[in-house]
Amino acid sequence: MAILINELTRILVQGFTGDKATFHAQKMIEYGSKVVGGVTPGKGGQTHMGLPVFNTVKEAVDTVYPDASLIFVPAPFCADAIMEAADAGIKLVCCITDGIPAQDMMMVKRYLRRYPKERRTTLVGPNCAGLISPGKCMLGIMPGHIYMAGKVGLVTRSGTLGYEAASQMKDLGIGVSSSIGIGGDPINGSSFLDVLALFEADPETEAVMMIGEIGGPQEAEAALWVKEHMTKPVIGYVAGLTAPKGRRMGHAGAIISAFGDTAAEKAEIMRSLGLTVAKSPAHLGEAVAEALAKKPARKKAGSR
Repeated sequence: MAILINELTRILVQGFTGDKATFHAQKMIEYGSKVVGGVTPGKGGQTHMGLPVFNTVKEAVDTVYPDASLIFVPAPFCADAIMEAADAGIKLVCCITDGIPAQDMMMVKRYLRRYPKERRTTLVGPNCAGLISPGKCMLGIMPGHIYMAGKVGLVTRSGTLGYEAASQMKDLGIGVSSSIGIGGDPINGSSFLDVLALFEADPETEAVMMIGEIGGPQEAEAALWVKEHMTKPVIGYVAGLTAPKGRRMGHAGAIISAFGDTAAEKAEIMRSLGLTVAKSPAHLGEAVAEALAKKPARKKAGSR
């Protein structure tokens, strides 16, 4: 089993006829994902890559019935693209684009909360690598061949460290149930905690690796939730051990601005709450293997 996407997921690409969207849509199709069409305003009625192009997401929903959308539109238009997908009833939206203004993301988060929880669109990203359920579906820009199907969930702020973890795990014969890149922006659609809850509920995920970065409280909040609610082993890593205070390191959200923001502080919080923490990026797969060898799984706080 997988979370969020599987072999039945029907994918719509927003910004479909652009060069980057075209390249990655082709890679998704080659992987076996069900890309059913795309949206480029002003080009409705045309075909691209043998698939229909629509002017609006609503037209696409009424015609080809997608349940997930992948967004490649330029940053100034991403907020509108996300909200349009939500209004059209798309259940899952993944936004690859980086550089979206924080004010726009605040508006998007408020907008999505207009809908009741059972009808609310799940947003992954922005500024992320996307999602993959190996052997079933790829919704993103990752190199699909490095992922082996298995029973370890992967959730990460850094796309490239997610790739590295999947590659190391594959070399050790350890597969991935689903990998979710939540993105490195300060305001993102889905948090570590959101994804961990999905993995905890997934009967075929036996352990989870969480890869964080400097900046922000997400990793510490997630580690506390793990201690109190998760029954499955969780392996952590935090990138940025040598990052200087006050300097942004790659992602917009990767900046040390307060106590608890550094990689060392976050890693220590994880350890204190019972997570296994990888020593370095070179030991991600090894840490997962060690945690799996130590099963049975952790017990929830307060359980007997």
